[in-house]
Amino acid sequence: MSSSPQTEDFDDAELVILTDELGRQLPCYIERELELDGKIYLLLLPENAPIEIFAWDEDDEVTELVSVEDEEEIDRIFADANAVLSEQNLTLKRTAFTLSASGELPPLDPTEVVTIELDEEDDQLEPEEFQILARFYNLEQEYAICTPVDPLLFFGKADANGTIALLSEEEAEQLQPRLEDMLLDEI
Repeated sequence: MSSSPQTEDFDDAELVILTDELGRQLPCYIERELELDGKIYLLLLPENAPIEIFAWDEDDEVTELVSVEDEEEIDRIFADANAVLSEQNLTLKRTAFTLSASGELPPLDPTEVVTIELDEEDDQLEPEEFQILARFYNLEQEYAICTPVDPLLFFGKADANGTIALLSEEEAEQLQPRLEDMLLDEI
């Protein structure tokens, strides 16, 4: 793939920059490059650790973690979350498509792994495992800062100019099974 303003070479691994509609960027390594129907598709791995913030929701006898997705709530708790992560030499970043943390993650501690069903309405999605990196309170609400145990991967595509973009939801639904089959064939 030719070098463009969106790509850079780091230690023989190509780094591309994904940008969201708000102009936030997410540097990703190209894990695999696949050609399908004359188009180039990419399997992308974020350069830094993806971060998910969950709020502890205690309802009578059930305690569960609920993903914090509201931008205003993230804005309100961001400084506290960053301060707690900085105690582990991690820096929280507002990146495109996911929060991320730069720095070295602590070793995986099985006692700090939780299994979460991210979408209760979609029976096809498997529960995901997250490692709790830190906990903190903001306005009497307890939060958990987590990173997925399994790598967070994105499917993207390159246009004729070398610009990288994520697949649209429609494209992902149509192409993801074929791309996954191709990836499995390579292993």
